[in-house]
Amino acid sequence: MTLVSTHGTHPIWFVAVDGIQALDLVGPHEVFATANQVADTLGVSGRRYRLEIVGATDGVVATESPIRLAGIPLPAPDDITGTVLIPGGTGARTGHHPQLVDWLRVAGARADRIATVCTGAFLAAQAGLLDGKRATTHWAWAGHLADDHPSITVEPDSIWVRDDPVWSSAGVTSGIDLALAMVEADLGADVAQHVARWLVVFLRRPGGQSQFAGPVWSGAAETEPVRAAQDTIHADVAGDLRLDTLAAHVGLSSRHLARRFEAEIGMTPARYVETVRLEAAQRLLEETSSGVDVIAAESGLGTAESLRRCFQRRLGISPTDYRRRFRPQTA
Repeated sequence: MTLVSTHGTHPIWFVAVDGIQALDLVGPHEVFATANQVADTLGVSGRRYRLEIVGATDGVVATESPIRLAGIPLPAPDDITGTVLIPGGTGARTGHHPQLVDWLRVAGARADRIATVCTGAFLAAQAGLLDGKRATTHWAWAGHLADDHPSITVEPDSIWVRDDPVWSSAGVTSGIDLALAMVEADLGADVAQHVARWLVVFLRRPGGQSQFAGPVWSGAAETEPVRAAQDTIHADVAGDLRLDTLAAHVGLSSRHLARRFEAEIGMTPARYVETVRLEAAQRLLEETSSGVDVIAAESGLGTAESLRRCFQRRLGISPTDYRRRFRPQTA
C-alpha cells in the first residue's frame, strides 16, 4: 500500500495509553513530521501526513519516563482512515484496556494500514489485527507473543516486518526504522533518505535484533544430566563440546542426551553450544582488543572465517562491525 494521491492528507493515529514507551511514539512521529518538511522542500507530489495522538485521558498521556504527552480522546472508530500506529511499553503490554481493544478491532478494520512498535503488538494481537500475519516485537517479548497468540507468525530477529496491511517493528528505536520504511513506500526513497540523513540514522539498519540482545539461553534444565551438560558447556566454551563427548561426560547415549536436551532447553545441544560461543565472542569483542583469529579460538568458534560466518548467519553483521558498534570508546 502506497500513497499515490496528489492532494490531501494521510492521517496517522498514534494510539497512546498510560505507561507507553515515549520513544515508541515520539521517534516515528518525528520521522513523519520531518518527511512532510522534506517533501515540501523537494517539491514531491503526494499526500502529507496528519499526525494525531489519541486515547488520552483528560488530554494527557503519562509515559514510562514519565514524559507527559498531550492527546485527544479516541475518535469514532468507523471514521478512521489512514494508519493506526500502536506504540509499546509496560502500559501496552500489561495494562487492561478492553475499551481500547474494542476500538482497535473496529478502527483497524477501517484503516489503510496498522503499525505496531515494540510491545504495541500485544494490543494489536488482542484486537485480532495480527491473526494470520507475520509480525515482530521486542526480542525479549517475542516468545511471549508467539505463546499467547499462536495464530501469529512471530519473527523474533526482524527489525521490522511488513505483511499488508500490518507493519510491525521491534523494540523502541526500531519504530524509527519502521516509519522510514513507510515514508519510502509512501513518498519515495529520496524523501526517506533525506529524512534519515537529517535525523542521523540508518535508512536500512544492518543486521537483526540478535546483535542487541543479551544472552538468551534457557534457564537450568529440569534434570541433572542435562544440567551437567549445560555446566560443561559454560565451563569451557573452547573445549571439546561435541555431542558424543558431552554424552559420555553425563553418562547418557548421544541420542538420549540430544532428545532430552532439546525437550528441556528448547534447542539442540549443537545450537546451544554455538549460542554460548557466540555470546562469548561478542563479550570478547566488546571487552578486549584481541584480533578476530584469537577471539575465534578463545570462544571455540574455530577460525576467523568461521567466526565471521557465524556472526553473519546469526546476527547479520561482521565481527568488525559488531565491535565498532558495541565496544566502549576509550579516551
